[in-house]
Amino acid sequence: MVDVGKWPIFTLLSPQEIASIRKACVFGTSANEAIYITHNDEVFVFGLNCSNCLGTGDNQSTIVPKKLEALCGKKISSLSYGSGPHVVLCTEDGEVYAWGHNGYSQLGNGTTNQGITPLQVCTNLLVKKVVEVACGSHHSMALSFDGDLYAWGYNNCGQVGSGSTANQPTPRRVSNCLQCKMVVGIACGQTSSMAVVNNGEVYGWGYNGNGQLGLGNNGNQLTPCRVAALHGVCILQIACGYAHTLALTDEGLLYAWGANTYGQLGTGNKSNQLSPVQIMMEKERVVEIAACHSAHTSAAKTQSGQVYMWGQCRGQSVIFPHLTHFACTDDVFACFATPAVMWRLLSVEHEDFLTVAESLKKEFDSLETSDLKFRVDGKYIHVHKAVLKIRCEHFRTMFQSYWNEDMKEVIEIDQFSYPVYRAFLEYLYTDSVDLPPEDAIGLLDLATSYCENRLKKLCQHIIKRGITVENAFSLLSAAVRYDAEDLEEFCFKFCVNHLTEVTQTTAFWQMDGPLLKEFIAKASKCGAFKN
Repeated sequence: MVDVGKWPIFTLLSPQEIASIRKACVFGTSANEAIYITHNDEVFVFGLNCSNCLGTGDNQSTIVPKKLEALCGKKISSLSYGSGPHVVLCTEDGEVYAWGHNGYSQLGNGTTNQGITPLQVCTNLLVKKVVEVACGSHHSMALSFDGDLYAWGYNNCGQVGSGSTANQPTPRRVSNCLQCKMVVGIACGQTSSMAVVNNGEVYGWGYNGNGQLGLGNNGNQLTPCRVAALHGVCILQIACGYAHTLALTDEGLLYAWGANTYGQLGTGNKSNQLSPVQIMMEKERVVEIAACHSAHTSAAKTQSGQVYMWGQCRGQSVIFPHLTHFACTDDVFACFATPAVMWRLLSVEHEDFLTVAESLKKEFDSLETSDLKFRVDGKYIHVHKAVLKIRCEHFRTMFQSYWNEDMKEVIEIDQFSYPVYRAFLEYLYTDSVDLPPEDAIGLLDLATSYCENRLKKLCQHIIKRGITVENAFSLLSAAVRYDAEDLEEFCFKFCVNHLTEVTQTTAFWQMDGPLLKEFIAKASKCGAFKN
């Protein structure tokens, strides 16, 4: 399962918010903006909001996710972003929406005004069902279901493919030698564009100063030109980095060309390549390639699931494909790309697979698989003897004192309450405790009796976190009773700091006589009863 938590910006979200995510994308010049879609098809954004790229209608940054009502229920299928940044997406119904930076008309609405909220891109696209979008630094492309390709925005190097270098304010069909072709895949470099057609041919146009179009030269192209060097192979997927290109064939072969300053071509050197060269020839069949126009990083996944990375990896130049421990190419960009953006709209599919820890947690108090029961306050708790023996010295000793045939199927517990004992047994399965501080006192007693030092510390933490004026003296009494010196000192200081309030509580006057005298004496030494 893909873990969005590997992207630093998602550490701002709660576990519940993370669990709700179905699709997500991290973007921005420093990977400081994010958009995600929930399982209920609600759309949220958060981050810096540079150039209004969050689409919230204002220019305010936010670390708390904000809902984009205009996109909720739209079923987003493809999303891309530029360097401004601007954002372009399409829905399952084929509609295109855009917002953010618009200094070069990259939003396709005929103006250069920033888009502060998502607006549908209408010109020439209303009658088309768009299935994929791609963005360069300041230009955008949209691919329709019937294979027509449209482009708009910044065109200083011909990246819109119109035959000129004039900016294109609205979507315009890319024609010329693509006029009678059916395009099936698109990708954008910073100022270049690439397309794959249904017979496996590849076309490129725009900036070519580093050879990223693969044409054997470094001259810019104002209209699509076929990559002739790939004649005889059928390309299935194309991916563009900042100024380099990767192409994957139907036989699982990988080609690379363009800029190579950071080793992003994986050729073993840093020399640019004006024409496609095959790489990873000694590896097994490649099934996926990845690159992003804002980074100099490359990644590939093989048939057996091995993931390789090369290029600029956290400041280092990796000139050969390096085998990683990752399960997907997305993780390469989360952990090693600069900036740590996503190279595609990420689908977060929650798998049925459970880890060992998750499986143990799931089986706690399971009637179906348990082989032992505890009865506490007339209620049963179902457990597994093996787990208890592994996790707790108290039970290991208890069970060893019985022959198997004499082992009781039900063990009666009368010295602890049901909530406390259940919490203890659940802790043995989960390593965590979820109790109010008042019940944590009882669990602290149990932890002391069973010599469970880590559990004792967890209880003390819960009590410290939940101390109030009303329960402070009760907690102090418990700390003294269970010889929890650190907790005792904490509760004492709390009571002294809130002396006026706590002395008015019932718990204060119900405190055990000797303990009350000891508290008053100790507090007096601190000057707490001066008045």
